[in-house]
Amino acid sequence: MTKKEFLAAIEQRLCGLSPSDIEKSLEYYKEMVDDYIENGKTEEEAVAAMGSVDEIVSQILMEMPLPKIVKAKAKSTRGLRAWEIVLLVLGSPIWASLLLAAVIVVFAVYIVIWSAVVVLYAVDFSLAAVSLAGIFISAICAFSGGGVQVLFYVGLALFCAGAAILCFFAFNKITVGIVKASAAVLRGIKHIFIRKAETK
Repeated sequence: MTKKEFLAAIEQRLCGLSPSDIEKSLEYYKEMVDDYIENGKTEEEAVAAMGSVDEIVSQILMEMPLPKIVKAKAKSTRGLRAWEIVLLVLGSPIWASLLLAAVIVVFAVYIVIWSAVVVLYAVDFSLAAVSLAGIFISAICAFSGGGVQVLFYVGLALFCAGAAILCFFAFNKITVGIVKASAAVLRGIKHIFIRKAETK
C-alpha cells in the first residue's frame, strides 16, 4: 500500500468527523510515514510499519471526545425515506420520553455517586475538626485544672485524628476507583460507537 492509498483509507474511515479533525489525524500519520522514509524505509515498508488502518482508526476515535464521535456517527449516510420520517414522528412521544428518562437516570446516578464522595470527605473533614477542637478544649481544661477532662479530650483528639488520617486514605482509594470506573464506562461507550462504525 502506498502512502497516498494509506492516507485515503484512513480518511474514508473517518468520514463524518469534522474536516479539521480528519486533517489533523492525516497530517500526523503523513509525518510518521515520512519519518520512516527518511530513516531509509521504502514507502510500502513505512506504511506497513504503521499497522493496520483498522487499528489506527480505532486509536484515533478512542482519543476523540465522546460528543464528537456521537455527532459523527449520528450523521446519516443516506436520506430518510418518507415512511421512516412518519414512524419517527408518530413514535416520538414514546422514544423521546424513554430517551429523556434514560438520560435523566444516568445523570442522577452520576450525581448520587459523586455526592457520596463529597459526603465521605465531609465526614473526614468533620473528624479532623473534632480532633482540633479536642486539642483546643484539652488546653483550656489544663489551664482550668481539670485533670481527667484533659485526658478525655486528648484521647478524643488523638482518636479523631487517627480516624481522619485513615479515612482520608480510604476515601482517596474510593475516589480513584470511581474515577477509573467512570473512565471505563466512557471507554465502553466509545467502543460501542466505534464498533457500530466498523460494521457499517
